[in-house]
Amino acid sequence: MNKPSIKQPTAVICLSPHVGGMELASLKLAKTLSRYVDITFIIQEGKFIHQQCLNNPDYRDISYKTITFSSNLGLSLIINTRQIIQTKKIKNVLFFGASELKSLYFAFLGLDINLIIRHGSTKSTPKKDWFHRLIYSDVAHHVPISKYMSENVKRIIPFGRKSQMRVIVPSLPKPISMLPKTPSDTLRLLHIGRVTKGKGIDKAIMSCSVLEEQHIPFYLDNFGPADSKFTPQLKELIQSLPYAEKIHINGFTDSIYDEYQKHDIFIFPPRGEGYGSVMMEAIAHGIIVIAFDNTAISNFGEMGFHIHLVEDQNIDCLKRQLLFIAQNLKEEKKLALENIKKASMIFALEREVEEYISLLV
Repeated sequence: MNKPSIKQPTAVICLSPHVGGMELASLKLAKTLSRYVDITFIIQEGKFIHQQCLNNPDYRDISYKTITFSSNLGLSLIINTRQIIQTKKIKNVLFFGASELKSLYFAFLGLDINLIIRHGSTKSTPKKDWFHRLIYSDVAHHVPISKYMSENVKRIIPFGRKSQMRVIVPSLPKPISMLPKTPSDTLRLLHIGRVTKGKGIDKAIMSCSVLEEQHIPFYLDNFGPADSKFTPQLKELIQSLPYAEKIHINGFTDSIYDEYQKHDIFIFPPRGEGYGSVMMEAIAHGIIVIAFDNTAISNFGEMGFHIHLVEDQNIDCLKRQLLFIAQNLKEEKKLALENIKKASMIFALEREVEEYISLLV
């Protein structure tokens, strides 16, 4: 990437306490942009992102500030954020999230801020009442991460007088794994995502019944943090199945990229995804991908990748396609490997960085 023109000090803000795609994306972008721009990463004290900055060597070089607050609309959030913005002389703000924007509007009030909002998940309820029109009125750029999501943003989010929109497709958080792909006589399925309602782990598990019925040796690995409210329900489902010992719920891992190389099929049937970062990662690693054709996931097919998209929420279709892949595994592996070269261009880090830097003042 050519050295960009000098840009003003910039804050990347992600105040989410959770573990997920948005949080990891904010870490990646803060780290990457800091190579070219004076970045301050504003995060919540003691939560997942803060722990990553402290303990994960990939993110220890990020310059960050932590804040504590008890409400998404409260004085502590407003005052603490405003103090950092003024002290660091920040002119650009790249915000990941939604609920804290109510406070951030007042934190930025009267300041000369180029506000950029990254939209990483779809929203269902229109936010065009007078209060939301107010808090979105100073947004300079809305950045949805897929074509599908751009339509959702237009429909749901109010635009200010000077607001513009630009789709910026994410890049991979880090280079693909260098581990060689490992062969196996057992079909190895992979699901990545929170063990919670709507993320598709239950449907992935149920679809495996077709493999059991056809006497195809298999196992399914899940990697992702668990929702304590959903775990008993999932455990009950697994224990009711004749192939319970083939289902492995492994928890969160920092080495998820290596898992793509150890598996044959990535199965991802959530209820609805704004983008599906793990789809991007699986495609880039050349693993066979099967998913429900819903929300932005369909965009990956439109990009020309060889993937299997089945009717949304149709378990029977999912089973049929899974069986087809299992019965044509050699050819499917070959076609999936052809995705790698195309992914290296479409999901290139340099392209994403250039597009974000072009929005900064």
